[in-house]
Amino acid sequence: MSRGEEILIVGGGIAGMTAAAAIARQGFAVTLLESAPEFGEIGAGVTLTPNAMRGLDFIGVCEEAAAVGVEPTLQRIQHWQDGRTLVGFDRSTQRATYGAPYITIHRADLHAVLTKAARDAGVDMRTNAAAVSSEGTTVTLADGSTVSGDLLVGADGVKSVIRQRFEPARPHFTGHVAWRTLVPVTPDLQDLSDHPGIIIGPGAMINRYNVRHSTIMNLVFFARQEGWNQEGWTTPVDPGELRSIYAGWCDDAQRQIEAACKQPMFKWAINARRPLDNWIIDGNVTLLGDAAHAMTPFLGQGAACGIEDAVVLARALAAAGSIAEALDRYVAARHERATFIQTESNANADRMQGQDTDLFGLEGLRNEESLGLFDYDPRTVAV
Repeated sequence: MSRGEEILIVGGGIAGMTAAAAIARQGFAVTLLESAPEFGEIGAGVTLTPNAMRGLDFIGVCEEAAAVGVEPTLQRIQHWQDGRTLVGFDRSTQRATYGAPYITIHRADLHAVLTKAARDAGVDMRTNAAAVSSEGTTVTLADGSTVSGDLLVGADGVKSVIRQRFEPARPHFTGHVAWRTLVPVTPDLQDLSDHPGIIIGPGAMINRYNVRHSTIMNLVFFARQEGWNQEGWTTPVDPGELRSIYAGWCDDAQRQIEAACKQPMFKWAINARRPLDNWIIDGNVTLLGDAAHAMTPFLGQGAACGIEDAVVLARALAAAGSIAEALDRYVAARHERATFIQTESNANADRMQGQDTDLFGLEGLRNEESLGLFDYDPRTVAV
């Protein structure tokens, strides 16, 4: 294309910010609209596997993100009753094996890296710009003003306004609830920090990993729970709820619960989207990240998929002769993989929270690495 086209992105989260930086680096004029009063990220930690880190390399920030994250050397999956290791992982060879690191990072730290990359690339970044509707490639904001581009990209998350044009259905409750908090790594938790991982049991699991140079542990508790499906990440938690759900779990689990109960803790219902048949309207409107394929977190690939989308879309725009052709290339390269990961993420929850924990992994582990997801390279995949 001529590079005179103007690209309009709605949503300044991980996927939208990566897309803004990646597309602008290809020479396009990019405007990014964010509803919040300032750029930032709520939440706690996120895992970025080598496939995602290759995407960050495309925008020149792979090592910058690694420097503010943590590269774990060991991980394990433990049994809920006695804490014994069911499966162990050696992560010390990730760079040698995949040519990119595996990191755990605070979302705010990652977002700061991405925001700087977008600014450095010349993106027109606007806050207090909440999209309420769109028509064609024009977005109407909450204040009544409009913004237009030659291409409209919906990167506005699981409750995407832009996705409403593709289907009227709202996000659906997956049957899973999560509780999250950050705890300081104190001497009594050092052994858990040194060996991060997941404790799994019937209908529930606990995930722990380090952020901020291993001074803080990110704790996330998952359980199947019906009857409460409130969205958002900021609902306060009654500590007694966690103690009740994980009563009878091993000492490692109890130590994490007690540490979590001393910190501000929040819960949220995990909502997701069913796969769309297509991500294109009229050859000039598309989706990426959670707006396109919001999934459960049980493969740790949600953020990675959004980063992959962003890089592939940028490359498709650079390679194609028109926006319509670029979107066709983008969807052809991304739709099958994203749909596969959506499906496998749900299946992995069933595997990890099955009723007979003793059988986990005995018939061969089926996870993000064994499925070959780490091998994917958004920098070079055919577009």
